[in-house]
Amino acid sequence: MDVSSKDGATPLAEDLADNPRYQVYQFHSEILPDDRTVQVYLPPQYMEEEERRFPVFYLHDGQNLFDGRTSYIPGQTWKAHATADRLSAEGQIEPVILVGVANTGLRRMAEYTPTRDMKLGGGEGRRYGRLLVEELKPWVDATFRTLAGAGDTGLGGSSLGGLISLFLGWEYPTVFSKLAVMSPSVWWDHRSILSIFDKREPKPDLRIWMDIGTAEGARQIRDADLLEQVLLKHGWQLGVDLAYEKAEGAVHDEQAWAERFGDVLRFLFPAG
Repeated sequence: MDVSSKDGATPLAEDLADNPRYQVYQFHSEILPDDRTVQVYLPPQYMEEEERRFPVFYLHDGQNLFDGRTSYIPGQTWKAHATADRLSAEGQIEPVILVGVANTGLRRMAEYTPTRDMKLGGGEGRRYGRLLVEELKPWVDATFRTLAGAGDTGLGGSSLGGLISLFLGWEYPTVFSKLAVMSPSVWWDHRSILSIFDKREPKPDLRIWMDIGTAEGARQIRDADLLEQVLLKHGWQLGVDLAYEKAEGAVHDEQAWAERFGDVLRFLFPAG
């Protein structure tokens, strides 16, 4: 594994250009073949309180989180850094380190899916999980002042990123205890994620945020409802360790997820 500063990289969003709290690295894995960009965004308190350690929120599709010129739809991002800074300053959330893990383009579907679909392929989610758990997280914990335990570590994403977050939280509950499952692609491989959850006991100690936009389609809403039912069946409780939001009129895009990201942070990383 090799992690190095991204040579010649200049953060392209205006408010990030000279921000020392935003750092970009190239990450090389021995587990998966493609190098990927990793972005680390530190809360203001990281610079102000030099002895303090902070929780960490790992997020997939990192190119869509902060910088409008790297996002899939130019100019549309989650505004994750701005939202986290604002809520932290207002005392609504615990200051948190955001780690964006960029997808690798053509291999995104393979890495973000837990099972192999007969028609679409995929199914390298376990290897991607190993990259996060065995390579990336140890580097982050060694490089930054983190609270490294599962109770202070979150994982999240949208669409297939939401699907793989749910699966890897289930696989690694001693590493990640807070999950953001946004507009999850429950449909993948004949809804295999539902049977994965339905066949295993006991219930892991996971705090789960999940959501869907009401304009994403009837099938997507139905699938999200089915996922909620499986979670409730296995012991999750709404308002306790599970939140499920149906966002009125929201579609399947970065702007919609940006609008809900504050709610995600408030649920997963509430101020103490």
